[in-house]
Amino acid sequence: MSSCPDFLDSIHSEEHVVQLYGADDRLLTANAGHFLSEGLKRGDGVLVIATAEHRTSLTGHLRQDRTYSKAVLEGRLVFLDAETTLGRFMAGGAPDPDLFQSVVGEVLSQVRSRAVHSEVRAYGEMVGLLWKAGARAAAVRLEGLWNGLLRNTEVSLFCAYPIDVFGPDFQPENVDPLLCSHTHLVPLNPALEQALHRAMEEVLGPRPEGIRNLTQANHRPAWGQVPAGEALILWLRNSLPGSADAILARAREHYQPAPGAAS
Repeated sequence: MSSCPDFLDSIHSEEHVVQLYGADDRLLTANAGHFLSEGLKRGDGVLVIATAEHRTSLTGHLRQDRTYSKAVLEGRLVFLDAETTLGRFMAGGAPDPDLFQSVVGEVLSQVRSRAVHSEVRAYGEMVGLLWKAGARAAAVRLEGLWNGLLRNTEVSLFCAYPIDVFGPDFQPENVDPLLCSHTHLVPLNPALEQALHRAMEEVLGPRPEGIRNLTQANHRPAWGQVPAGEALILWLRNSLPGSADAILARAREHYQPAPGAAS
């Protein structure tokens, strides 16, 4: 299972990346764990706002660094519960800007002040909780507040959403605000694009070569960087709605590793 380390290591301050995940969240925790561990290794401040399940997984990654205990004691590595933290700044079903600043902004400032260096790497899945609850406008609003907080700071942010890229939620009209709020969509795996090409050939016959040349036209200027495989899925949903479900169902079969195989 690739954790795309080169991409994650190259994330800079003020960048805001997002990863989507389905029922299998192992790649999410591998990627987020790498992102946060790299910050810990560099002496950055590290803030983790996650669900209990993911806090356990991410702690396992971070404990591998010899500075883990010292960083916790010094307050440059901080864990917060996503649901509890979210509840502290929600008002009337929407995130309140002033409360968000006083809750999240204050913690970020404290973590940054205690870091060996001035940079902070943050991981958050409060937006994912809102999305899962159907509060999508609130999730987008929260992304905007995060972007305001990141501006002119030395903070980078990794977000996570429980969105299955093979499922019906992952199509342009649903994820357009989400993709506009981030600088990069974290790629799943090179095997995704391969599985899609194979599925297109099986469902569409000889047409895929010409179709592939058109996928770049689907990219919208306001979106962050979208990997080739995910961009192809969005193009299929937008341009071939009659065939997209069949192609993606077949691609899912090809993409999933065989039981017991290395992924």
